[in-house]
Amino acid sequence: MDLNALLGTMLSEDSIAQMSQKTGTTTDEVKNVLLSALPAMLEGVQGQANGDDTVAGFAGALDSHALDDTSDITAFLSGVDLKDGKKIVGHLLGDEKDAVTKAAAKRAGLKAGATNNILGAAAPLLMSLLGQQATQTVQTQVQAQPQGFLPIGGTQQQAAPVQQQSGLGAGLLGSLLGGGAQQQAPSQQGGIGGLLGNLFGGAQQQSAGSAQQQPNADVNPLGSMMGSMLGGVDVASMLSGLLGSGK
Repeated sequence: MDLNALLGTMLSEDSIAQMSQKTGTTTDEVKNVLLSALPAMLEGVQGQANGDDTVAGFAGALDSHALDDTSDITAFLSGVDLKDGKKIVGHLLGDEKDAVTKAAAKRAGLKAGATNNILGAAAPLLMSLLGQQATQTVQTQVQAQPQGFLPIGGTQQQAAPVQQQSGLGAGLLGSLLGGGAQQQAPSQQGGIGGLLGNLFGGAQQQSAGSAQQQPNADVNPLGSMMGSMLGGVDVASMLSGLLGSGK
């Protein structure tokens, strides 16, 4: 997964201009809010992907947002629902939301309401780009493996039959994450969220007489994906390089 590409899209001239228009703020104010808050939001991404209680729900959210069309950033951001975006911010920041928002508002010279609107506009774009990059990562890993085998926790395990689906692909990710995970009927799968919920929550059971292997409960491929992109990265420095230091 490519953090440079993700941030480059989020912080492009078109993105900043549309967030400014959407929220009734200046482009400098948008830049300063993002410079202040995005590092914490990306830490929240890692936390959601690695938390036993949050990974399944986070995977489902990525699955949903991966379907968004971000090819026209201006059109995408103009249609963003700020209320939904603020809910995403709440999930990512958790108990730190008020402190992060206050710091961003102070840096940008804005009130909390305007700051929350900017973050609410940025959060859906962040989730969409993360979901799309996760899709690409899964597809690349699937295609790189010998037919019928996929890497799970550093070992090769036989994969369940791959079935192309929407979003991150229930069949694709099911094969990548848990070669022994039993395929559900398409109407029951609900994208990768359901699969990950079963994988990490232990709800998925083998059919009687199945010789397939259960996935390793200690393996968290989604957390590994996000960790490989975000782990040890100085996000604040990257943001400053892309946007400048703000005002």
